[in-house]
Amino acid sequence: MLARVNSSAVVGLDAVPVEVEVDIANQGLPSFAIVGLPDKAVEEAKERVRSAIKNTGAEFPAKRITVNLAPADLPKEGPSYDFPIAVGILIASGQLKTDIQDALFMGELSLDGRLRHTNGVLPQAILAKEKRLKRIFLPSVDSTEAAILRGIKIYPVPNLIALMHHFTGAKIIIKPQRYINFTDYFKEELFDFDLRDIKGQEKAKRAVEIAAAGSHNILLKGPPGAGKTLLARTLPSILPKLILSEALDVTKIYSISGLLNKESLVVKRPFRSPHHTASHIGLIGGGTSPKPGEISLAHRGVLFLDEFPEFPRHVLEALRQPMEDGMITISRSSGRINFPAKFMLIAAQNPCPCGHLGDNRRECKCSASELTRYQKRISGPILDRIDIHLDVPAVKVEKLTTEDKKIKIEPSDTVRKRVQKARDIQTKRFENKKITANSEMTNKDIKEFCTLSEECTSLLHLAVSKMNLSARSYQRTIKLARTIADLQESKVIKSNHIAEALQYRPRTENL
Repeated sequence: MLARVNSSAVVGLDAVPVEVEVDIANQGLPSFAIVGLPDKAVEEAKERVRSAIKNTGAEFPAKRITVNLAPADLPKEGPSYDFPIAVGILIASGQLKTDIQDALFMGELSLDGRLRHTNGVLPQAILAKEKRLKRIFLPSVDSTEAAILRGIKIYPVPNLIALMHHFTGAKIIIKPQRYINFTDYFKEELFDFDLRDIKGQEKAKRAVEIAAAGSHNILLKGPPGAGKTLLARTLPSILPKLILSEALDVTKIYSISGLLNKESLVVKRPFRSPHHTASHIGLIGGGTSPKPGEISLAHRGVLFLDEFPEFPRHVLEALRQPMEDGMITISRSSGRINFPAKFMLIAAQNPCPCGHLGDNRRECKCSASELTRYQKRISGPILDRIDIHLDVPAVKVEKLTTEDKKIKIEPSDTVRKRVQKARDIQTKRFENKKITANSEMTNKDIKEFCTLSEECTSLLHLAVSKMNLSARSYQRTIKLARTIADLQESKVIKSNHIAEALQYRPRTENL
């Protein structure tokens, strides 16, 4: 007898349909074969399924069993096919009689028949809805993640016995009482760091606010202990809230990476801070079975690279294409996989190996050759893709020990409201586009949304000749000025916005 069970495979960030065909032949010696390009984890499903069915109290057929995972040319990975294979065997052997054409099954089986957690539930649930399937049977621990979607019935299955009782009518599996209410998730968030805890550095705080408002890349350069890392760690507290579409994209990435934990929806913008010993694949993504790297895990959030020049040069050079395109394409002989990577880069570095170049209180002990080698660790094209270059000086001891009542120290909540208002302006501006922030504008978008007056144009032309700006730096300066104008709720870009944007370019452009 032949049985067909709907399942799916996660390829990149999306799921594709997989049909699990189970044939039990009456002729031939007892055997159990799985075909359809299975990996080691899928091959081992034979032992898990056999033990799970027996320990459930059902009968495992002592016949010739053939399982085909179609399409046959698509590699199958992971243990999520255990559950559909077991259901197919139970139906093909006549122990279950039910119509499951409108249902999708996924899940790993334990030896006693319990269903374990499975990665990539959300992409597979989205596929089921797109294919107009009406039901999803999945492990109970993953039911909350799938309940993000509406319009499809979710059945949390604790074990194989519960599924058999459900189909026989002995005990129906209770569906979730309600679906996820997004308003319960997008509440006020608590952060470990706040801008009011940073003494001094008013100019740096202003630059960080601009970067957050337009999702611009920023490089902080200063001596040890100046507060570069603290500024970076504080950035999430002023970032605008994720919109629903962004939250779903981030959740899909974390779901296939197995990083969701108990969360069913990621509502905080990601903040990833890999160590400078991170490998090329760890940062970009890839591997034998390509998985998202740090740049994709930072999608719609922040990628913080501390000790920027200490990263291997070939690792940093790999950032060039995703910084421009917002996507990383991993090519293998078996095919190509795209992962989104629209991240905001914040990098921090010392001015020299000893860290005291330009410090009035301490003398720099680095030789000219050491300085040259240190500066060459970061290429010109990478620096050219960073919108804000900021020198962060050491804080004077007077600001650390005393409070100047004349200087108003704003908390992160206050700054975040301004950033959110600026980002709302951009969301409305780009409502018919596939972009959400000023930093993502193309040259065509700049012409449409960044009309410049003659005064602004003259100022930019002067800056190009005096500062030796590249064409990319010219365009990025305009985008940065557009963000500064949005923070001031100005519909047009003015000369003072251009002037402030130019202050954040490197003083000497040799790119």
